[in-house]
Amino acid sequence: MEYNEIKLNITPAEPWVDIFTSMMADFGCDSFMDGEQEGELLCYIPSKDFDAAALHEIVENHGFPDVQVTWSVQPMPDRDWNKEWESSYTPVVIDGRCYVRAPFHPELPNIEFDIVIEPKMSFGTAKHATTYQMAEYVMETNMAGKSVLDMGSGTGVLAILARMRGATNVTAIDNDEWAYRNGIENAARNGCEDIKMLLGDASLLGDEHYDIILANINRNILLNDIPTYIKCLNHGGLLFISGFYNGNDFNILHRFCIQNGLLYESHKVMDNWVAAQFSKP
Repeated sequence: MEYNEIKLNITPAEPWVDIFTSMMADFGCDSFMDGEQEGELLCYIPSKDFDAAALHEIVENHGFPDVQVTWSVQPMPDRDWNKEWESSYTPVVIDGRCYVRAPFHPELPNIEFDIVIEPKMSFGTAKHATTYQMAEYVMETNMAGKSVLDMGSGTGVLAILARMRGATNVTAIDNDEWAYRNGIENAARNGCEDIKMLLGDASLLGDEHYDIILANINRNILLNDIPTYIKCLNHGGLLFISGFYNGNDFNILHRFCIQNGLLYESHKVMDNWVAAQFSKP
């Protein structure tokens, strides 16, 4: 498959490289690499999906007055993209308890949860602040015997961690076919073959009910889908959401959840990204 490489030079780098990574993922990029200079982000998108006008809107009218972005685009020859992704993939340790690594990384002694993720081009390896914080919530929450739904599951790392924590009925849904297939492979690799992986979105949800719902997506999809999640959430159940920024995004989602009958429990902030916990009375 032919790809375009989009090179962004972002000043200041922190926390804006992570923010633009999420924005470019929404744009359609399916893999990312750090450039040689601070604040340089390399984004890769299939050539058939590239939209020059949409890219121009993102980088020229991003709405962050204190951020400067320069950019360039060039076509890339067909290559072994998995190998490229592997070369930039680094393992993650979450709170000293959970180690998310690739098969080619060595094991760590005395780690409670060792999760092996094949580093393909799917979002959710726990390196990003949103996945990291959601994994923290999974480790802080009693999962034993619970039914869990992981929306926007990416590599499946949150669903896998929930299963390792004792959840007995886990469903993971993603609308990206690459992520869906990668999730199936990763669940099997970690001895969690009983996780139910589905390709699609919230429209797949019917009469199912869950004790815990994890939704690491983005603000607009959350605003659209939270009423559906609430219908599927058992009374006394917990909804964890992430994929949005601190400040206005969080305020909008917080208000929306309260208006829809949820109770606010807590939230976390990391690199300007938020993960939040709500409960259903």
